[in-house]
Amino acid sequence: MLGPRYRAAALRTLGEHEFDVLVVGGGVVGAGAALDAVSRGLSVALVEARDLAAGTSSRSSKLIHGGLRYLEQLDFRLVREALKERGLLTNRLAPHLVRPVSFLYPLHHRVWERFYVGAGITLYDTLAGRWGLRRHRQLSLRRTLEKAPALRKDALVGAIQYYDAQVDDARFTMMVARTAAQYGACVTTRTPVIGFLREGARVTGARVRDLESGAEIEVRAREVINATGVWTDELQRMAGVEGTATARPAEGVSVRASKGVHIVVPRDRIRLDTGLILRTEKSVLFVIPWGPHWIVGTTDTAWDLDKAEPSATNADIEYILDHVNAVLNTPLTTDDIEGVYVGLRPLIGRSGASTVKLSREHAVTRPLPGLTVVAGGKYTTYRIMAKDAVDAAVRDLGEAVPPSITERVQIIGAAGFEAVRNNKGRLAERAGLSTGRVEHLLHRYGSRTEELLDIVGMAPGLGDPIPGAEGYLKVEAVYAASHEGALRLEDVLVRRTRIFIEERDHGLEASQGIAALLAPVLGWDDDRVKREIDEYRQYVEADTAARREPDDAAANAVRLGGLTPSAAMS
Repeated sequence: MLGPRYRAAALRTLGEHEFDVLVVGGGVVGAGAALDAVSRGLSVALVEARDLAAGTSSRSSKLIHGGLRYLEQLDFRLVREALKERGLLTNRLAPHLVRPVSFLYPLHHRVWERFYVGAGITLYDTLAGRWGLRRHRQLSLRRTLEKAPALRKDALVGAIQYYDAQVDDARFTMMVARTAAQYGACVTTRTPVIGFLREGARVTGARVRDLESGAEIEVRAREVINATGVWTDELQRMAGVEGTATARPAEGVSVRASKGVHIVVPRDRIRLDTGLILRTEKSVLFVIPWGPHWIVGTTDTAWDLDKAEPSATNADIEYILDHVNAVLNTPLTTDDIEGVYVGLRPLIGRSGASTVKLSREHAVTRPLPGLTVVAGGKYTTYRIMAKDAVDAAVRDLGEAVPPSITERVQIIGAAGFEAVRNNKGRLAERAGLSTGRVEHLLHRYGSRTEELLDIVGMAPGLGDPIPGAEGYLKVEAVYAASHEGALRLEDVLVRRTRIFIEERDHGLEASQGIAALLAPVLGWDDDRVKREIDEYRQYVEADTAARREPDDAAANAVRLGGLTPSAAMS
């Protein structure tokens, strides 16, 4: 478990041992690299500057998909690879976290478009092979409107229904990191790298700072993997490497950030029985089911400002509303928006190029002895990226290392998931909860749901909903700190749960109760509780104020101006 005692022991271990592999970056690729390396029998440490999935890996479209638009770019290898990963995740590795979801692709032309799009989606299904989900279906206008009464009759002539998969990206990343820790990896958060250790030209580790205590730790490792996403260039410069767009083996790789904005609206505001995908002039726009909400996005624009907290602007939100409203009977307004979140895609490419055209493929380079850099890619193919990075890193270890086995290593909570799910009625009766509540827990914790129910059995009050965020139980906040590595109130409200984007007040009402639940687990006194609540309030206010600004520069200034010093550095 990634609780306080684990963290204290892990910090001691960081400074006392030399590791085979040190992974820098706690996003999904870094967590995947740690799991890949440790499951090969290597000693592994993973250090993250903020929280697990604090950057891109908590702010995606939350889809596990092959990427229909890459077919148009004739990138069949990338699509086939991603579709296999989708199948592995839904069927074997994480069926509790990754679930199939259907989408409608509206058609606007009666003959050629139905043939053209139908052929593309047929190829999409075919490339998935034995890892495919349900096959697509052609729908008439009447059948389309039965499934999607929210759509304007004059906005389409029919549709094609196809299937992809969905995930809570932050939760999945954390569970991959937990799995790595379960197999022996040393995982720490709030431990940014502040310098690299060198012996001549070779990188031999990193110097990190524990933001909780201020202590600096030298972490020695035979190989270091830089898996920091949009921060790749900064970490390369820290190591004395200049990035290039060509990604030749002797050089670093240059990563550009593309901003993607999503809005969250209530489920009853769009009458659909399925997800929706729309083409825009700049990107694709998804309407994605998310419990009692819809996620609508995304945008695709270059971003070169603050990478920790990218900001949505009024223009971004209007762009999304304009495009989704073009097909809706009842338009959405800004009053319907419950939450907004912004992520940065790490794209490989040159300065000045459109981010829409930059590569979603990944690159692995060895710019210095002892240093491997992995960058680019997409969430769905994180496991392949991790495998390739570890393959490159272990070549210089001077010993035989087993090949990757993560194609068969289940994510924590997957083992026994179906058996536990089949007994949800018994579990609900035992815990005094509804079967709906237990179902909610099962798709967040898998077979580990029984751990939460055991806690509720010892403290029945923890089975109550969180005031101000009734979709979650109090035990989930406690478990986030005791088992899932949450160290701050923000970690729980923004990533371990999704209260920040799901509640109209972004969790301000819930924050006091959650802070009180975290206090005994994390050892907070009254002053620390008050500071956490105050800092979270400032975080929310800064985010809300930034969304009113007309452009990136203004929104970024407002966003940073509202962060407290500790929140900004975290």
